[in-house]
Amino acid sequence: MTPRHTGAALTPAQAFDALYEFCAPALVRQAYLLTGRREAARAAVERAFELAWQRWPEVARDRDPAGWVRATAYECALSPWHRFRLLRRPDPPPAGAADRALLDALLKLPPPHRRTLLLYDGVGLDLPETAAETEASTPAAGRRLTRARDAVAARIPELADSRLLHRRLTELASADQLRAARPTVVRTAGERRVRRWTRAAIALTAAVVGATALTLRTAPTHFEKPPGPAQAVRGVPPRAALGPLSAKELALRAKLRRESAHGPERLTPVPG
Repeated sequence: MTPRHTGAALTPAQAFDALYEFCAPALVRQAYLLTGRREAARAAVERAFELAWQRWPEVARDRDPAGWVRATAYECALSPWHRFRLLRRPDPPPAGAADRALLDALLKLPPPHRRTLLLYDGVGLDLPETAAETEASTPAAGRRLTRARDAVAARIPELADSRLLHRRLTELASADQLRAARPTVVRTAGERRVRRWTRAAIALTAAVVGATALTLRTAPTHFEKPPGPAQAVRGVPPRAALGPLSAKELALRAKLRRESAHGPERLTPVPG
């Protein structure tokens, strides 16, 4: 399904807002069934639309823009980062016992099975569309759907009827009044995020360029062979230490000092 619009040309912001207002409320309810957490569901849908706005030329030309955003929202809702966040911020369970039992049964399913069940029995896609959106083959999607239905029916036997399961999924998703932010808020948040990432990328590039320039400036320009390992030299006599001068040596030193300081040899060379 795609949002309805008039024949007049829409600006990119108007087209985005129309898609958001058409899809976001239902996507928040679907993401709630995937996560069991209200804030995580809203955050996943808003993040999906932020990515859609950043890639709007691509999304606007897509064959199914609503499907593009839905697939991205499901990926965000089931990402490990969101699952870690869920452990830190538990939500109170639904008020009704039947709703609690169904939500608990959904959350016990492996994420790929939960997603397949929601797309087929909740959203109403056919099996090839479900397989394409979950990036699986049609037989693999069919096996996931069968196993998910069996697991839910094992906990809640009356939900073995697929029509009743569809109705109960719709009722559970609508039990809480889940609201999405305004489209302008999402667009502004996405633009701020892009600016932050751009500034961070520029700073990182500048740091890498500076480090490269410093390395080039301080790096050696020629190869210097490292010195070889030290080796002991054999056969050299030990160096003798100087001892005290003898009387003859002392007299010779005194004579040399007298003659070199007062003799005529310092002014006129003595002929040979």
